[in-house]
Amino acid sequence: MTSEEVLDIYKKTGALLTGHFLLSSGLHSEQYLQSALVLQQPDIATKLCAALADHFRNSRIEVVIAPALGGVFVSHETARALGVRAIFAERVNGELTLRRGFTIKQGERVLVVEDVITTGKSTKETIAVVKQAGGEAVAAGSLVDRSGGKAELGVPYKSLVTLNVPTYAPEVCPLCKAGSTPIKPGSRGLK
Repeated sequence: MTSEEVLDIYKKTGALLTGHFLLSSGLHSEQYLQSALVLQQPDIATKLCAALADHFRNSRIEVVIAPALGGVFVSHETARALGVRAIFAERVNGELTLRRGFTIKQGERVLVVEDVITTGKSTKETIAVVKQAGGEAVAAGSLVDRSGGKAELGVPYKSLVTLNVPTYAPEVCPLCKAGSTPIKPGSRGLK
């Protein structure tokens, strides 16, 4: 699957939004990728995540994990394509952790996935959860890398598409300076 095909899916499903957005990283942006609108279609989710899984077929992955909520479908469908377990980490008192009886065995080879990476913060937190549980985070992947390839995760990383979408700290955001107020879509914000 090409980058153009992935972006075309985001556009056709209305998941590539333009406006003034407050990202979960705290940064502001003129574009937002609402992956839930893409992943609500099981056939599309399966196709995208199978393409993502193809990058890791030779990595001997045993478990796929994602941070909840945005990465849950990506974890599940990528794990399905690899024929392994899918789990997710979720926030408790602001900290990502394993719950619901999910475990990672000592030395288990784990792939960390996300829908969209901007700064990589949630992915790095999930990698820390894997290590704390005794697993080996061997790689990370996402459907979209909106960091322009700049996110440093500490493990090999692949995405289906890489975008260079400008982000701004609130105090220097040109959209704020023009009088616009950001909205916060996504799993930690508005509907």
